[in-house]
Amino acid sequence: MPLYALDDVLTFPDPLDALDDPNGLLAIGGDLSAERLLVAYQQGIFPWFGDDEPILWWSPDPRAVLNPHQFNANRSFKKFLNKCDYQVTINTDFAGVVQGCANNHDETWITEQMIGAYRQLHQLGFAHSIEVWQNSHLIGGLYGVAQGALFCGESMFSLQSNASKIGLYAFCHHFIRHGGKLIDCQVLNDHTASLGAIEIPRIQYLSQLPQLQTALVAANCYHQQSIQYD
Repeated sequence: MPLYALDDVLTFPDPLDALDDPNGLLAIGGDLSAERLLVAYQQGIFPWFGDDEPILWWSPDPRAVLNPHQFNANRSFKKFLNKCDYQVTINTDFAGVVQGCANNHDETWITEQMIGAYRQLHQLGFAHSIEVWQNSHLIGGLYGVAQGALFCGESMFSLQSNASKIGLYAFCHHFIRHGGKLIDCQVLNDHTASLGAIEIPRIQYLSQLPQLQTALVAANCYHQQSIQYD
């Protein structure tokens, strides 16, 4: 099946038509306007491309997801929680978190173009960050896009032991308290698997989207605030 080339119209092909190799590649081209990004997320599609590539759009099969109730907090992690002095906040330094993720040598797809696009989504109230601090220094965090009771995680980074893990752990508890149901991790890797993420068939993920996206979380879920570990 040929790769679908996007034009100025804000439409995407059926995610079920994505290629098997490379897994999930659906379309090429278009732009990273807030309008197009939101249409993409509503259909379970996300952009992922390098500096030397055109914009590429993906919907992989299987899909990696994390039920926030199933976060893997093992004994050693709980011991670390009890003694560490980290603080966790929401939407206090979105730009710093995105830049921290971009500086991670494994995240070369977070280009200046991508940074600008997600900053715009943040300004519009759709993209959010979770920050982890130690002695007023940003040491880790994660960011993503909110879709009702679904949070589409994009990237995370750590400069100190367990920093991003504590950020995600705190966010999972916060998300549950405010009505959140599922975190999209896109593609499973060793790190997200260690946190409790699993793979589900793409068709199962897509079938859940309408209900998740129309479910409401509490209005103050993403207000700038500090959040606790438990």
